[in-house]
Amino acid sequence: MTRLFVALKIPDDVRSRILELRNEIYPDYKKLKWEPEDKIHLTLKFIGEIKTELVDEIAGSLDFINEYGKFRCGLRQFGFFYRKGRASILWLGMYVDKSIDRLVFKLNTHFEKYSVPAERREFKPHLTLLRLKGYEDPALIQIFEEAEISSFDFTANEIALFKSTLKPWGSVYEEIKNFKLK
Repeated sequence: MTRLFVALKIPDDVRSRILELRNEIYPDYKKLKWEPEDKIHLTLKFIGEIKTELVDEIAGSLDFINEYGKFRCGLRQFGFFYRKGRASILWLGMYVDKSIDRLVFKLNTHFEKYSVPAERREFKPHLTLLRLKGYEDPALIQIFEEAEISSFDFTANEIALFKSTLKPWGSVYEEIKNFKLK
């Protein structure tokens, strides 16, 4: 079995800017295990475990992505996902041109033929920055919830199909196929 997802790639200069911003907001950032810069992406469709023999077929079936144009994006605000009443993930919210909703919908329906259920929740663009373990300084949550950032706009022009391999220290991503947007 192979674990897959489709993601909008965030340009290198934007990922660097995100880390600079994080470091300015939280100077003790070195005490925490953040998502590595090269793993910062916008997940469009988490596919999950698929039979390995289907990976090439799936990669070939996604050529419709090439029909889409570049996406105007912007960084907006920090937030947290909560699990059992505790903050579990720090994310950075994004604005993405609404045309991305068409692509997300198409990906959802496309993968139903591979027995991958469509995502029922509304698409809320965000970048995962930190997975909290529960022992972090409680001030971390307040600092990021109160942080104000000036909008940082950019254009994203690549989408990729990724393989995600789970390791004891975290996941490792491998790009399977890249799609350049018009």
